[in-house]
Amino acid sequence: MVLAQFDYIFAIAMLFAFLDAWNIGANDVANSFASSVSSRSLKYWQAMVLAGICEFLGAVLVGSRVSDTIRSKIVDVQVFSDEPAVLMLTMTCALVGSSTWLTIATSIGMPVSTTHSIVGAVIGSSIAARGAKNIRWGWDGVSQIIASWFIAPLIAGAFSSIIFLISKYGVLEVKDINKSIRNALLLVPVMVFATFSILTMLIVWKGSPSLHLDDLSTGATVGAIFGVGGVALILYMLFFYPVFARKIQHNDWTLKWYSVLWGPIYWFKPVSDIPPMPAGHQLVIDYYEGRRYGVTDSGAAPVETSSVDSQTKEHPIDVENVAVEVQSNSVLATEEKSEQSTRQLWWSLFKQGPKQWPYLFWLVISHGFTKDIINSQVMDKDMLTGDLQGMHSKSKYYDNRVEFLYSLLQAITASTMSFAHGANDIANATGPLATVYLVWRSNTISSKADVPVWVLCYAAGALVIGCWTYGYNIMRNLGNKLILQSPSRGFSIEIGAAVTTVMATQLAIPISTTQSAVGATVFVGLMNMDLKGVNWRMVIWCYLGWVVTLPVAGIIAGLLNAIILHAPRDGGDYTMRI
Repeated sequence: MVLAQFDYIFAIAMLFAFLDAWNIGANDVANSFASSVSSRSLKYWQAMVLAGICEFLGAVLVGSRVSDTIRSKIVDVQVFSDEPAVLMLTMTCALVGSSTWLTIATSIGMPVSTTHSIVGAVIGSSIAARGAKNIRWGWDGVSQIIASWFIAPLIAGAFSSIIFLISKYGVLEVKDINKSIRNALLLVPVMVFATFSILTMLIVWKGSPSLHLDDLSTGATVGAIFGVGGVALILYMLFFYPVFARKIQHNDWTLKWYSVLWGPIYWFKPVSDIPPMPAGHQLVIDYYEGRRYGVTDSGAAPVETSSVDSQTKEHPIDVENVAVEVQSNSVLATEEKSEQSTRQLWWSLFKQGPKQWPYLFWLVISHGFTKDIINSQVMDKDMLTGDLQGMHSKSKYYDNRVEFLYSLLQAITASTMSFAHGANDIANATGPLATVYLVWRSNTISSKADVPVWVLCYAAGALVIGCWTYGYNIMRNLGNKLILQSPSRGFSIEIGAAVTTVMATQLAIPISTTQSAVGATVFVGLMNMDLKGVNWRMVIWCYLGWVVTLPVAGIIAGLLNAIILHAPRDGGDYTMRI
């Protein structure tokens, strides 16, 4: 039966589940696309479109598996069997505590773990309701989750390091640029196969309850994984490979992005009919634009930029640095003025009444699309930035034509990472909400119950809105502020983090995708074989957020639940009887 007397609790849970999912989008989605945007592989609006599609599909198709972990493996829900409504209140307070802390962290630009937040909130709220002895502290509960927070960065970093080292010594640092391009053209198809196989594995390995794939046999599962990867490889070789080879190897400057639609004809089209490239024409974009400190791209071989340090020491008054500082102040002042004007416009439209609200809604949704993420990363000067120029100068600038091949591959890996993120982290909002809905609808306790599809869609929609409207605030604190980003580095980071997230999702472990992404980024930065190639201030800032998130969210949720449950009622009875 429906607990109509507690409709207000269900309504509150709905509101704060939306806010929690919104913060997941605003805070965590940056981990999936920060590298792609920071390396110029994707424009910000392109990243947001892909994020919206992939996060939503990942959440709806696969998100129910980890949602069950959040809901039932942290606290023994059977202790609420005599008072199901107390569990309903407990999970609602967990959503309030988690979303409150995430809102604070997101507003100050701290890339925290949304998984830490909800787990801490559930623990704190449950302790307030039934005591610490009913928390599943063992390896089948909280201990396994906590262990994954430390293990995940190391696993993601190991995967990313291996992939980047293969690219580094097999492609990027090959002295002969023609051999470097040839090797890249051979390596990319292999990575396409691997990436699509990983994406398929995420959906079918151990099944997706939303797609009723739980009963697939081992043979069917393996066939689906390698079959989809094989089809993706064939399509790539038919449509994309001949176009990319012609463009990069033979400098066909006439090709457009839509040339891949008739890609097979370029397998047979002679290269002799390619017209000479006009003087000054840029075959591909400069992926390091704005981050080249006194170094130009020769288009031939990797350029070591460590000499910048010595130049700076010999010339203390650096005209280029002065110009950058002036530009930085100008850009930041312009952005601040723009933010103020935007807020004034929104308030004006809101006061004009409901007729203007659809337009206001669109302005809010599209607000993030106008942000220049790379400019903010490079120009923004604060205590976390440190010596950004010195850090970037410890990395190498690779040929843009080779980076171009990785940039196209990075769009695929970013989407895979985004899909995996939606599948894993949507549980942070849907787990507690599904419990509240179950109790409200039936007044029963069940440790095993399907997460309703509408709950997944509701939270996924909030997540997409969050990443569209405010994802830029966290994204500009990652990317180039951690290491020098480029398509080759970003690809390695994203595929390593995606593999780690896929493994955790299939084991039903709600890992922190934030830690996976940051761990992968740091390890790739260390592949420069120089500790100064990583901004350790930003790394410490990230770890600080991870350390304080669990206790802070737990304290907020626990205090709120304790106050409600033990407030004076019925003539001095301090124990709430729902």
